[in-house]
Amino acid sequence: MTTRASFWPQAALSLSLSVVVPAFAQEAVPTLADTVVTANRTPTRVDSLVSDVTVIDRADIEKMPGQTLTEILVRLGGVQMATNGGRGKSGNIFIRGAESRHTILLIDGVRYGSATTGTPVWSGLPLEAIERIEVLKGPGSSLYGSDGVGGVVQIFTRRGSEGFHPSAFVGVGSEHFATAGVGLRGGDGQVSYAIDASTLNDHGFSTTNPTVQFGNYNADRDPLRQRSLNASLGVAFARDWQLDLGVLHSEGTNHYDDGAGRDTRDAFSSDVVRAGVNGKVLRGWKTQVQVSQSIDDSNTIVGSTLPSFFKTTQDQFLWQNDVDTPLGVALLGVERLAQRVDSATAYTVTQRSVNSVFAGLNGEAGAHSWQFNLRNDRNSQFGNSTTGFAGYGYRFAPAWRAHVSYGTSFVAPSFNQLYYPGFGNATLVPEEGRNTDVGLTWSQGGQTAKLVYFENRIRGFIPSGPLPANVPRARIDGWTLSYDASIGNWLVRASLDSLDPRNLVTQKQLARRSNTQASLGVDHTRGAWTVGGTLLHVGDRYDDTANTFLLERYTTLDLNVQYAIAKAWTLQAQLRNVTDEAYETVRGYNQPGRGVFVTLRWAPK
Repeated sequence: MTTRASFWPQAALSLSLSVVVPAFAQEAVPTLADTVVTANRTPTRVDSLVSDVTVIDRADIEKMPGQTLTEILVRLGGVQMATNGGRGKSGNIFIRGAESRHTILLIDGVRYGSATTGTPVWSGLPLEAIERIEVLKGPGSSLYGSDGVGGVVQIFTRRGSEGFHPSAFVGVGSEHFATAGVGLRGGDGQVSYAIDASTLNDHGFSTTNPTVQFGNYNADRDPLRQRSLNASLGVAFARDWQLDLGVLHSEGTNHYDDGAGRDTRDAFSSDVVRAGVNGKVLRGWKTQVQVSQSIDDSNTIVGSTLPSFFKTTQDQFLWQNDVDTPLGVALLGVERLAQRVDSATAYTVTQRSVNSVFAGLNGEAGAHSWQFNLRNDRNSQFGNSTTGFAGYGYRFAPAWRAHVSYGTSFVAPSFNQLYYPGFGNATLVPEEGRNTDVGLTWSQGGQTAKLVYFENRIRGFIPSGPLPANVPRARIDGWTLSYDASIGNWLVRASLDSLDPRNLVTQKQLARRSNTQASLGVDHTRGAWTVGGTLLHVGDRYDDTANTFLLERYTTLDLNVQYAIAKAWTLQAQLRNVTDEAYETVRGYNQPGRGVFVTLRWAPK
């Protein structure tokens, strides 16, 4: 790998810290605390949580035209990524150094991903459908079941609001990138609705270079074409009761390299459908019932033939109750998940089901806050797994708060790990995690600084590789230091991660995870203009479990500008990878170079 430029990102970091941070000491205005749901399944203020949660809102998404979902997530503290090339290509997210299989992806509460690989599928999700993202870093199995060793990412799609709100956008960029979409949101207090449709075309670049393994190199471009639709309907049909319906659909064609002269592409589709009702049974007792289905469908096409296809269908049922008690909000619920795999590959087992019960308590009194969760999952393949969580927070001074938590988690092996012909191992057992968190938070005048230390010990760990097997132990420990500020016309988000992800049997570092990662984002608004930038530094990583091939460190700088042309019109632009840094997150796979993206948005107020 070559580095075209490395001095300027470090210089920009030093300049940003020296100019921006002192400005915050001169003025401070109070801000309202955010409310999140993912941390304990009930709406809770961020400043009373006993776990580590980060929020990405719609404004964060829009200010970076041309970005992908994984590129947005990796700017958060505690999150790393590895992708096989550019936009739309397969990628993995590692939360706190855990495996990509150790993250749960929820879309409006609906589990989404591939049961064959056991990982979330990030590439097919349209950014234009997303209103908000909540990232829970730490154990999530006691809330959401299997796979929650590293954390939980929940995406909330765009919903309707009172009034009439049409919108439209068009964007162009480097590598013949083009996108466009329209939206309509509205409501009258009883009925709310939203619909968004978008299309995206990206000619892309060659995702591979000659160092790629298994002879997959092909010098041609690898384009992406995608279309998406998101729609929701909410109806208040009685006092304190509401019907909630939603559908998210995305489809397209994604080309990738599979050797010289081979026209290989993936025809994919993603679907999430939900129907639910929620309301107040009695004073202090809220209930929610939801049925849903998610489908991940991938069809590999070579020339005019269809050699393989993989389809995951997940049917889900949820009944959740939130009951006010003198000690806080009590959580009681049942859940059912049925997974089915359809494929040209001959799996010996193609379906399984999980029946779950869960309970929790979340409360606060004065300077104290607490959270307790307990869950039992009965898996048709592996039997019972019981997980728990206990956390306590204490505000020992007006601006200072400490928290400590302990949680257990588990991951059921994927269908590929168990049954893929020639590579599966049907004797695998679930991985089990034990996680400890200790955190200290300072918050005052629109500024928040947080230091969190974590240790995650995994028993029966299954390393990445073609011949899966349980190894006795793995350990991931580290800390994240983060700083967020919203003061006057300045916005800042910064983080520094130190991580030691290790297989304790081989004493090797887990593949594609760096010991060090840092990011800094700064935005400044003056009048109709907003200008800013994001700096990301990722340290050395090993590409393989044997630690024989080193992926070099890299630093990227992205600049963004936004101009409010008129009341309803906004022009946004991004200069991505300013220094044209050449880097890899997976051996032999190229990452985007310097690029320019411009978006024009129309959204009457």
